[in-house]
Amino acid sequence: MRILIRFVALFALLAVFLVMNGDSFAARGWLLQSLCDDPRLYCIAVQKGETWQSLFPDPARRDLVMRINRMNTRIWPGMKIAIPRDPYSADSMQYTPFSPYRVPTGKKMIIYSPSLNAWAAYGPAGNIIRWGPASSGQNWCPDLGRPCHTPSGNFKVYEKRGPACASTKFPQPDGGAPMPYCMFFKGGFAMHGSSGVPGYNASHGCVRMFVEDAQWLNLDFADIGTQVIILPYPLNRYAELSEEDDAEDDMDNGEDINLLGQMDLVETESEPT
Repeated sequence: MRILIRFVALFALLAVFLVMNGDSFAARGWLLQSLCDDPRLYCIAVQKGETWQSLFPDPARRDLVMRINRMNTRIWPGMKIAIPRDPYSADSMQYTPFSPYRVPTGKKMIIYSPSLNAWAAYGPAGNIIRWGPASSGQNWCPDLGRPCHTPSGNFKVYEKRGPACASTKFPQPDGGAPMPYCMFFKGGFAMHGSSGVPGYNASHGCVRMFVEDAQWLNLDFADIGTQVIILPYPLNRYAELSEEDDAEDDMDNGEDINLLGQMDLVETESEPT
């Protein structure tokens, strides 16, 4: 009887999680469909026993495909992934979802889109320098019992730490989750490296990215004061974030974004709150 009760409780918890995070999975489906519709790509269903390594033995090719699919976590049977038709393609910049240029402001900028599950770094001249996959706050965090979206807005990097950066809050109660090369932009919210970028929004509020990307941003691009723009979520049923600042792991900046990659940004100044 106890086993049955535990099973029912677990099933109910899973059902609540799936309902609350349905928008995240729907957004993943939209993103995958847009990739499959791209004439430069084709999609396959993963077969039993296949892994990233077995499908793509060449490390450069494997890294490219993982970036296109916005994930560095394992794949499983039945899962669809997008692959470049060009077997020699190795430059991820050919597949950036962001516009290659923006209105120059003379300042560096980092942009993250929860819709695209991707970030981009723009130089002072308005040219895109690098982009990569990312995962931000999910619609509902069961351990917190509330939404945990990454706040949208116009922020600035105010603190950077190195490879030993770790969360002081997660996993609860004592923290310790690795956050290598973290860059804080609002309270406990940070961009940082992670081996858990799954192709959809899944964090407690931080922006997870590939570790090598976080390292590059931290060491070679972002300075204290570098502008960080977090775009709004595509489906905003759980937009209100608790005032409690639990991340560690209103949009009015003159923005106009086309999710197919045409972005025009008009800079305004807004300090983090």
